[in-house]
Amino acid sequence: MYKRILFLPIFILLFTGCKNNDLDIDISNIDVKPLKVLRLEDDVFSLNALNFEVKNKEISSKYGSFYEHYVARFLNSGANKDSLYKPAILNFINDKDMHETYLYVKKIYPNKNIEEINVELTKCVKRFKYHFPKRKLPTKLITCTTGYNYAVAYTDSALVLGLDMYLNDTTKFYKMLNTPLYQLKTMNEHYILPNLAKGWLLTEFDNEQPVNTLIYHTIFYGKLFYTINALLPNTEDSLIIGYSNKQLNYCLKNEKNLWGYFAEKNRLYENNLKTVQELTSDGPFTGSISKECPPRIAMWVGLQIVRSYMKNNKGATLEQLMNEKDAQLILSKSKYRP
Repeated sequence: MYKRILFLPIFILLFTGCKNNDLDIDISNIDVKPLKVLRLEDDVFSLNALNFEVKNKEISSKYGSFYEHYVARFLNSGANKDSLYKPAILNFINDKDMHETYLYVKKIYPNKNIEEINVELTKCVKRFKYHFPKRKLPTKLITCTTGYNYAVAYTDSALVLGLDMYLNDTTKFYKMLNTPLYQLKTMNEHYILPNLAKGWLLTEFDNEQPVNTLIYHTIFYGKLFYTINALLPNTEDSLIIGYSNKQLNYCLKNEKNLWGYFAEKNRLYENNLKTVQELTSDGPFTGSISKECPPRIAMWVGLQIVRSYMKNNKGATLEQLMNEKDAQLILSKSKYRP
């Protein structure tokens, strides 16, 4: 039975000195087993026309209902009983570009590298257990190739990683796909852990009926990024939010002016969908402010508000923060004044 799965179309962390060190809790006594690593891409590309019936049954048994979901959603095939099921899988495997992608994935992400990622991911799961002790934990890390469709997914028991979305910005595959330049900077190994954490948290805490106001989205993503920072406490903000260092420096330099932009004309309470999307959607920049202003600027501002809120409300836990739906309350209690 699946929890709602979130897909993000889009090994080790870059570490900073002692930034946000108060979030770097002691996890040495937290009992969490290392996630079991399953490399679905190896199993899928072991299939051929002669062994399909036997091997496909083995793979289905190994991965459970996720495999059927993978085939239907990632490979755009039908259900197991669909007449197009077998041809769709074999076409994917035998496609020249998909096979070349698989070989390249194996080259830059051998088992040793995936195990190193898993060590850091297990630490992330330990921190999650510390902050959210009553919530269910993932037990598996499933890697795969997705035909350049999805970067991460989360099921009840597995974090899923589409490795073909992290091949580095110089790879020929992304050039062939005409991937926008603003997306390329996040398609490398440094963004794997932040993206896995983001996808996981979005399925845990996403509101199925969000309030379509700018303040709601600003605070929601501020809470999300703050919690990612708590799960990966030594990670640069640029990796958490998906900014270049230049974009992050722009935000830090112009924080006061950016807050002024949101505060004036009660812009935070805007419910015009076009305005909300302009300030929360991805792209090369935020045109309503300037071509130097990075995209999703409301999310960065939200993170600063939430950091101020947690600083000024010492008793607040991460569970309480994430469950607080009153965005205005968080803003008021944050006392945010850059």
